Amino acid sequence: ITVNYRESYGIYAVSGILFNHESPRRGLEFVTRKVTDGVARIKLGLARKVRLGNLEAKRDWGFAGDYVKAMHLMLQQPEADDFLVATGQTHSVARLCEVAFGSVGLAWEDHVEVDPSLIRPAEVEVLVGDATKARRLLGWRQEVDFETMIERMVAVDIERWKKGMGGQSGEP
Repeated sequence: ITVNYRESYGIYAVSGILFNHESPRRGLEFVTRKVTDGVARIKLGLARKVRLGNLEAKRDWGFAGDYVKAMHLMLQQPEADDFLVATGQTHSVARLCEVAFGSVGLAWEDHVEVDPSLIRPAEVEVLVGDATKARRLLGWRQEVDFETMIERMVAVDIERWKKGMGGQSGEP
């Protein structure tokens, strides 16, 4: 639709195709927050396990703040265009668990329970994006790596629980 309006009406319209972008504000229905919130609850003695589905699914997870910078750069271009924003790297759900639990000194295997009912019937095993165009034309680069992003999310979730805010998505 964006291309159609841009070409038909000459309007300045940009589309950003954003791969998974994560932050402490992400909802608990997403696996990244489900894991980081679970780690916080386990670390604080409020839970013992996190139930997950397919641990082998691989995703291209990037930091939402980096993606906001990419969107801003898109809007600064003299010519409207469409851009894909991604890290170009995949990490499995198991790796997500390893980083999250490791950030608080816990072994993920002791706290993650695979629940077959949580495995999607039509799961896409690997999702990864190619942001070459955004890097080339916008000069955009990922600044926050996967491990740092997950460690930050765990730290924020721990603070939320300490302040009695539970798994909410707002600031602690």
